Amino acid sequence: MSDFETVRAAEVPQDAKLLDVREDYEYTEGHAPGALHIPVEEIPTRFEDELDPDEDYYVICRTGGRAVQITQWLTGQGYSAVFVGDGMDGWLEAGRPMESSSGQEPTVI
Repeated sequence: MSDFETVRAAEVPQDAKLLDVREDYEYTEGHAPGALHIPVEEIPTRFEDELDPDEDYYVICRTGGRAVQITQWLTGQGYSAVFVGDGMDGWLEAGRPMESSSGQEPTVI
């Protein structure tokens, strides 16, 4: 049993703080507007400077594998983190808003 909450992308509140832990090239091609992007390998060195321990973060990657690890790690550090179980694939499927940094139509890769 996990010690954190799990939600589907369709259930993420509209005003939620979304933490996208995918690689730069994935984020560039398509992400949720306003998502905070910190690639998974950079979390240990950036989380204290960039994350507020008093906020709830919804952690997302493409399909869930990386996000579940970071959600578990952040909760172990005393942060409030919610795992988005179906990831950006679920986000796209649910018709949630997306944008890209590449100038192309946003997509999930």
